[in-house]
Amino acid sequence: MMFWDNLLHVVAAVCILTGAVFSLTGAIGVARMPDTLRRMHAATKPQVVGLLLIILGAIIELRGNVDIWMLVLVAVFTCFTAPVIAHTVSRVVHREHPELHDQMSVDEYTEVQRED
Repeated sequence: MMFWDNLLHVVAAVCILTGAVFSLTGAIGVARMPDTLRRMHAATKPQVVGLLLIILGAIIELRGNVDIWMLVLVAVFTCFTAPVIAHTVSRVVHREHPELHDQMSVDEYTEVQRED
C-alpha cells in the first residue's frame, strides 16, 4: 500500500510540473510572438494542456476528496470555452487586420465569405 501511495505522489508531481512547464512555454510564446494570430495559438494550445495536466495532478493528489468534482468542472469548461474564444479572436483579427491576409498561406475564411 505504501508503494502505491508514493507512486501516486510522484505521478501527481510529474503531472503538475509538466503542466507548469507547458503553461510557462505558452506564456513565453505570448510575450515573444510578433502578431495576434501567433499569440493566440501560443495562448490556447499549451495553456490548455498545461492546465489540464495541473488539474490531473491535483485530482491524483486529492483522491477521495469532494473538491475533485470542482476540478473536473474546471477542466470541462476549459475544454469547451478555449476553442470558442480562440475562434472568436481569430475572426476579429481577420476582419480588423486585412494586412495580415498576405502572410497567410491558406485563407479559408475569406473563401467562405466570398461564397456567401
